[in-house]
Order: sequence, then structure tokens, then C-alpha cells
Amino acid sequence: MSRVCVLTGKKAMVGNNVSHAMNKTKRRFNVNLFTKRFYLPEEDRWVTIKVAASTLKTINKKGITAVLKEAQLNGFIK
Repeated sequence: MSRVCVLTGKKAMVGNNVSHAMNKTKRRFNVNLFTKRFYLPEEDRWVTIKVAASTLKTINKKGITAVLKEAQLNGFIK
């Protein structure tokens, strides 16, 4: 499975390592992902989702149901 946040669609970016002599080599900026279980009270079940750390902060602020609904509107989940 790819390293992509299921709820926000965040994925790895590509950039350069730059040395003191300004030599450039390709590198990846990976997403800070966690596999996390969430309880959905309206469905009375647990779901396991791969989310980014920044998405966890959003879930703590808005709630899992609001974030899931927003992700569905943006087309990240069906």
C-alpha cells in the first residue's frame, strides 16, 4: 500500500539534498503517517485508517465524523 493519507490525500514530495558545495541529489520528503483505529459511534464499529500526523490534529479538533464527511466531499473516500 502506498504512503498516502487516506483522509487528506497527502503524499510524498520530491526535492533535492543540497550540499555545502551546492551539489544536488534527489530525495523524498515522506509524509508522517500512522495507522490508527477510530471508533465511529453512529455505526457502532471501529475502523483502521492510515492518516498523517497533521490529520490527527484535525480529527482531534473537528471530530472523526466531520473529517470523514469532508473527505467524502473532496473525493478521497467513497
